[in-house]
Amino acid sequence: MAKRPTLLQHFRSFAYQNNIRDIDKALEYFAVFGGTGWSVDTSKGLDKLIEEKVLRNYEPLHKSMTRYTHNNPVYHMLLSTVALGMEHEPDAFKRARVGRDRGEEAIDYLEKKSLLKFDLSAIQPTKESNEKSDRLIFELPFMRFWFAMISPNYKSVSQGDFSEFEQKWHKLRGNFSILLSNLLVRELVRQSFVEKFADDPIVSIGSYYDKQVQIEVLAIRKSGKMLAGVCKYSKDEAKINMPNSLKEKCQKAELNIADYVLFSKNGFSQEVEQMRDTDLTLMSHDHLSSLLDNLSKDDLLVYTNKKY
Repeated sequence: MAKRPTLLQHFRSFAYQNNIRDIDKALEYFAVFGGTGWSVDTSKGLDKLIEEKVLRNYEPLHKSMTRYTHNNPVYHMLLSTVALGMEHEPDAFKRARVGRDRGEEAIDYLEKKSLLKFDLSAIQPTKESNEKSDRLIFELPFMRFWFAMISPNYKSVSQGDFSEFEQKWHKLRGNFSILLSNLLVRELVRQSFVEKFADDPIVSIGSYYDKQVQIEVLAIRKSGKMLAGVCKYSKDEAKINMPNSLKEKCQKAELNIADYVLFSKNGFSQEVEQMRDTDLTLMSHDHLSSLLDNLSKDDLLVYTNKKY
């Protein structure tokens, strides 16, 4: 396997290996098993597979994890803190009750072990006083699942009692794949604008954050022109407040945006549809599904870890 494949490469490999073409199902199962190289039978429910492959294999999986963490309580606490959504360094250090020096040393180690990586703001805020500390995300979906759901409940899980895990997983499951979807929307934006921006291509893409504003997608083109995007996953179609809110955020952050992208899983109201223009692109579920187009054996990554 190539060194540190992209999230999209892991995703396409997972979908090809397990013959999944439905984007929702692919995301749901990938959010738990992504990056393992395991074969998963998606005719079985996700909860059943978690019990079979993870909960009932806790001891050997835990032993595998210790090769990375050495059972260091600071590493475990920081990993669980980030996995559960406390992604900016000072917040994570505070929740983990660890000082900055020890925390930064731990993060350096976890980054070297390819457990965590920095997801830096695509550009720095115009005002230095608005700068926000670096954001941390997991390299692999399974590691995020493990440290969000298994490691914090290790006492009961190791004893064969899965009730505590099940209660907590029930609360998080519905939104657990949103982070991954947001990251994949970036890849969708990058691919979708190759032709349109052929003379002025995107050279970097990420998110934007400062102390007051967070924007899911911010792309920078060779000329310096910027594209901003926002994502919505509710069951309702997106309404006019979605583009208005995005533009207000960009103005507040003093970003000079040339193009806007709205991603809404369940489409848009007629009012928003009528706003389509050369500088406003609308994307929905079908567009995200295109990330699984033309899967082939060439997409398959080779994983060397033990399979369950």
